[in-house]
Amino acid sequence: MKKRILCLGDSNTWGYDAETNGRFPDDVRWTGRLSERLGDSYTVIEEGLSGRTTVFEDPLNEGMSALPYLYPCLMSHAPLDYMVVMLGTNDCKERFSATAKNIADGMKRLVQKAKVVPCWREDAKILIVAPAPIDIRCEQSPVAGEMGRCSKKSECLAEEYQKCAEENRCDYLDAAPFCTMNEIDFMHLDAQSHDRFSAEIEKIVRRQV
Repeated sequence: MKKRILCLGDSNTWGYDAETNGRFPDDVRWTGRLSERLGDSYTVIEEGLSGRTTVFEDPLNEGMSALPYLYPCLMSHAPLDYMVVMLGTNDCKERFSATAKNIADGMKRLVQKAKVVPCWREDAKILIVAPAPIDIRCEQSPVAGEMGRCSKKSECLAEEYQKCAEENRCDYLDAAPFCTMNEIDFMHLDAQSHDRFSAEIEKIVRRQV
């Protein structure tokens, strides 16, 4: 029986490619690379949406909060063995006026809700990933201007997410050591980062599932 791994995230899980303004191919996206690395004993399920937040409703774009989507998402992909959740980059947008602690509290709400959804094959197992920080040059990029002042806040997420993971008995990974941003919008992963990141996720999945 294949083990089912759900990957919940934003545009960096969807696979946004700043060079083409499109999507990286399956074999470049970290979810696709993860599937290849894990092999036939696993099913990797992509649930990436550009603009997605933890819990914040975006006044400019519909359906961005992961919170109301979580139950139908988990149940539609049941049974699940593991969930990787990497969110928080969009929560740093200036228009949300959220602190890093506020964003981590949103992550806390998500994982606490996920744990009680009857979608798990056995026990709920969740990996919280702190996304790599947004490069400060993003704040001057004409293609990423909607973010506003966001880079310093994004740098604080790792510490807050680690606390959240410990308090809620989740696995934890800081993506920063393995990921770099592209040289166009400075807030989306370059192709090489997708591969490096997938290698780290593979290690955790094999160890935990």
